[in-house]
Amino acid sequence: MLNAFATLFVLLALLLPPCAPAQSRSAVTASPFSSAPYQVGERLSYTVSFSSFPTAAHVELLVTGRGTYFGREGVELRAHVETTGVVSAALYAINNDYITYVDPSTGLPFRAQQIVREGERVADAARDFNQPAGASAIPSKQTAGAFSGAFDFVSALFRLRALPLAQGATYALAVQNADTTYDAELKVTGRELLKTNVGSSNTIATQLRVRANSSADAYRLRVNFTDDARHIPVLVTAQHSAGEIRAELASAEILTAQPPAPAVASNPVNPMPGILLPPRPGIVPPLPGRAVNPNPTGTPNNAGVPAPLPDLPFAVGEQLNYNFFIGGAAQPVGSASLQVRARAKYFNRDGLLLSAAILTSPEGQRLFPVNDQINSYVDAATLLPFRTELSLLEGRRRARWTISVDQPTGNALFDDGTRVEMPLGTHDLISVFYALRSFDLSVGKRNAVSLLLNKRPRLLYIVAIKRETILLGGKQIPAVELSLTTGDPQGDRLGLRLWVSTDKRRLPLRLTAQTPLGPVRADLAIIPTTLE
Repeated sequence: MLNAFATLFVLLALLLPPCAPAQSRSAVTASPFSSAPYQVGERLSYTVSFSSFPTAAHVELLVTGRGTYFGREGVELRAHVETTGVVSAALYAINNDYITYVDPSTGLPFRAQQIVREGERVADAARDFNQPAGASAIPSKQTAGAFSGAFDFVSALFRLRALPLAQGATYALAVQNADTTYDAELKVTGRELLKTNVGSSNTIATQLRVRANSSADAYRLRVNFTDDARHIPVLVTAQHSAGEIRAELASAEILTAQPPAPAVASNPVNPMPGILLPPRPGIVPPLPGRAVNPNPTGTPNNAGVPAPLPDLPFAVGEQLNYNFFIGGAAQPVGSASLQVRARAKYFNRDGLLLSAAILTSPEGQRLFPVNDQINSYVDAATLLPFRTELSLLEGRRRARWTISVDQPTGNALFDDGTRVEMPLGTHDLISVFYALRSFDLSVGKRNAVSLLLNKRPRLLYIVAIKRETILLGGKQIPAVELSLTTGDPQGDRLGLRLWVSTDKRRLPLRLTAQTPLGPVRADLAIIPTTLE
């Protein structure tokens, strides 16, 4: 079931049971072909929810280039899928990349590569498709077989977008993955006005079915495409016994500024042209296709070039992992992961996506179960949140809130209808964690910021107490100790203290608190090799 998160197109296909190849059903390859969906620079971002998890995965689809690949003219398509939060930490960890090269006149793939990182499993495999008569396969130990007239998952999704999608029409295609062929058909069922995260759209409603297979039809896979030339999938839904799977468009962009691709000869690390090698262990990779834009993190200006981010101590892709300890125990009772995800247009706003997941270990569950996931969409220039998604499980307390924030008017609207007035410049629990890294942390300096906590704003004071060197991960690291207190009468009852590195990255190294269970400490688990 969880393979449904693997990517948007896997959602459309992996849930379908395998069928025998159906070479006679070639409606898609015989149908009119539109080049509109293959516009170089297109980047589509999706948020995938599952059952009670509002954000279970993040998916990106990109058209990253057109040129000569493996001796053929082609268009390069990429996809990246990554499970997030609790789903990644406790259920199924995926961090996969897909690269497909398609013929620009037919959309048929001629080369596809999958870089799969699922838990501890890492695999890198390439495959040749639809080779012309007499053509020899590209020599590679990774190449496995050659197929004719079939699509892989990435090219299949784009080829469906390139169809006329006429009312009442049914389109059939064969989708090949490894040694399995899926015999699917897409039927256009009507038109719908659909409201999504990116606004209202006139859409073409379709249903994906499997011929003579009632178990596959039970998933009731549906796709809504925009009713225009590009046919962007804005919503994909599937019904599963454990809950609905829903992939919703979060942003759609065309990146117009593209630097020339580096020459193959200048890349000695990868001797195989056109193949994306997996990242080295311990290195957080940028999202695929990010290099197509020299400044991908910004709002397009009048020239179509994104504006630069302000000078921040962190970058897109940064991931910080922490272990929690109680008292002097040597074994952690929980963990937390915080990440700066893609910058894009979220909910029609230029923003960064900050995510956090906190989970107690089996030992910690017996003491105090915690299973929290928080997503904070922040303004790219100010780091102030305009949307916060919380899914909290702390002891017997459960809460799920989505908060829409209008900073200029000082209003926060919860999805249960609660409206909270707050000061201009109010942060949430995650955005303040990143914003304070840009504060003046000179010893004795007192910073004050408004924080929305438990449906009411509180004043958070951040005071730099002293500089000291702390031992962390076997390293002596220069740091500044901060006290975190609120304006409440017992604002320091938890004794919150935070140590931040004094280098330019201002890394939060350690957080301590006094709790009913005893003193709790969170230590950064992975330390960079250099702290400048």
